[in-house]
Amino acid sequence: MEVIVTSSPAHLAGLGADAVLEAMGRRARPTLGLATGSSPRGIYAELGRRVREGEASLARVRAFLLDEYVGLGEDHPQRYRNVIARDLLDHVDIDPGRVRGPDGLADDIEAECVAYEQAITRAGGIDLQILGIGSDGHIAFNEPGSSLASRTRIKTLTRQTRQDNARFFGDDVEAVPVHCLTQGIATIMAAGHLLLVTTGRAKAEAVHQLVEGPISAMWPATALQWHPHVTVLVDEAACARLQLAPYFVDTFEHKPDWQGF
Repeated sequence: MEVIVTSSPAHLAGLGADAVLEAMGRRARPTLGLATGSSPRGIYAELGRRVREGEASLARVRAFLLDEYVGLGEDHPQRYRNVIARDLLDHVDIDPGRVRGPDGLADDIEAECVAYEQAITRAGGIDLQILGIGSDGHIAFNEPGSSLASRTRIKTLTRQTRQDNARFFGDDVEAVPVHCLTQGIATIMAAGHLLLVTTGRAKAEAVHQLVEGPISAMWPATALQWHPHVTVLVDEAACARLQLAPYFVDTFEHKPDWQGF
């Protein structure tokens, strides 16, 4: 696990965009895993700038969303397919028809989850998966107590997660759906490269558990310690609880130029 501590939002966004483009350059038809929420927005904005200014292209990319709320209408602004369109797809050259998310309006939820897993497999797997982390250590919508062997399925959101996400629903926690469809932890772990990005003091304990804590279903993100290729991008506030923060800073400063992400 590589932990990179950044001093500015622009630096974090630039590093994240570099990691995405490097991973997308390794295959003729690369597949990108997309997270929503506030954490990756800077990366998406930087990718949009580079595409707009002719510095990069994502035209060959296929993409899969991490999760989706159950029951939100197709035109609801917080439906994750609409969120990712606003945050990324409207600003880059990815064909929207090559982007798929789990369908939270499916008549048969179980069949939809199976079909979603099969679609990822047919695509050859996800080359790079972008992730955030919840204050309670959840990744995607794998809440504390989730099986570390889980696959795409329906989950009930915790009250904490709904409170955290209420800011996107006019600060009305009751407007946040109770259920979601989410990639499971085993689904996420099957990706070739995991890029987790988070900022702020509120995430410091979760980052501490992710990097330095024991592997436990109570902190689902700790499963990433088993993955052979994880990059964690954090700001100074989010790494405030890390004992090894000075070491991570030194490691990145002395990283060989050839090593990349």
